[in-house]
Amino acid sequence: MGERADSAERTTVVAIDGPAASGKSTVSREVARALGWVYVDSGALYRGITWKALRAGVDVRDAGAVQKLLDRARWAFPVRDRTVVFTVDGEEPGDAIRGPAVRESVSDIAALPCVRAFVSARLREMRRYGPLVMEGRDIGTVVFPDADFKFYLDADPVERARRRARDLAAMEGAADLAQVRASLARRDTKDSTRRDAPLRVAADARIIDSTALTVDEVTARIVAAVRAGKGTA
Repeated sequence: MGERADSAERTTVVAIDGPAASGKSTVSREVARALGWVYVDSGALYRGITWKALRAGVDVRDAGAVQKLLDRARWAFPVRDRTVVFTVDGEEPGDAIRGPAVRESVSDIAALPCVRAFVSARLREMRRYGPLVMEGRDIGTVVFPDADFKFYLDADPVERARRRARDLAAMEGAADLAQVRASLARRDTKDSTRRDAPLRVAADARIIDSTALTVDEVTARIVAAVRAGKGTA
């Protein structure tokens, strides 16, 4: 048992943080694929909790009610195709966590200290799966401050809004760019001003501005840095 714990502690972690629609999900998946490591989308877990709370009629701003939800729900985190997925009470929410109701409420859930503590603990346990590429907003600052490799992926707000609108149009058939930009601005404000684990750049993270870069170009930069052992500033 002790040997497994020590092995987990030595597991390499690539932390990729950044604001919404900065491209970190797509890039992180590609980095994990290129390295042959396990990919973890930490935001999916926050969205999953939001989805569960909304279905149960729980106020996403009520910390006590959300804590009870976390305590009574059964969570599992299997690995499928080198990606950590999750089920809640035996059910996998799938694309439901990407819907508009979840998108507008997830920042409220993510601001609750009890939720952040729950998610951070689950994410740290995933080191048992081997080398990880994990993306989020506080991976390199809070979840794995000792991560071997830290990157902060950013992009111009207008470009981020265009990317999100394009993704939403593909999923939902249409997206209003002005509304998307306003939604992202609200999300940025909530994420960067929350009291517990706000979005910020880790002091030793390497910042990549992806505004004028393709997914392949950003992926190549990160993979090259990891292979060269140069993942922190």
